Amino acid sequence: MDFFLGTYYPVFMYLVVVIGFAIAAPLTAHLIAPRKVTPVKQMPYESGMDPIGDARMKFDVKFYLIAILFLVFDVELLFLYPWAATNQTTGSLIPSAFKDVVFWEIQAFLLTVVVAYIYAWRKGVFKWR
Repeated sequence: MDFFLGTYYPVFMYLVVVIGFAIAAPLTAHLIAPRKVTPVKQMPYESGMDPIGDARMKFDVKFYLIAILFLVFDVELLFLYPWAATNQTTGSLIPSAFKDVVFWEIQAFLLTVVVAYIYAWRKGVFKWR
């Protein structure tokens, strides 16, 4: 039992410090925070701008199109990076029998992404007012 406590003593001390800090930080902030209520403090705050109008304003569709395009190209990189990292001339992780198949699969994948990009370009998604 002594060996167990001696080995994990630093971990237990760290755990006590972390839990103590997690309790002490909000408690201290609550105790020393100013409590003067003003109309400005009671006003809603959104992204550094004063709220004007209804909270249920409609966003322009182009915002969502740009967000979807970002996701498409982000996912593209998630698929391309492992392929690029494993496709080496020496010490490749892809078996040599599958190298041509994988290469053409990646080309087909890139072609679909290029077609999506051209489609978005023709539809005027990248033209912001």
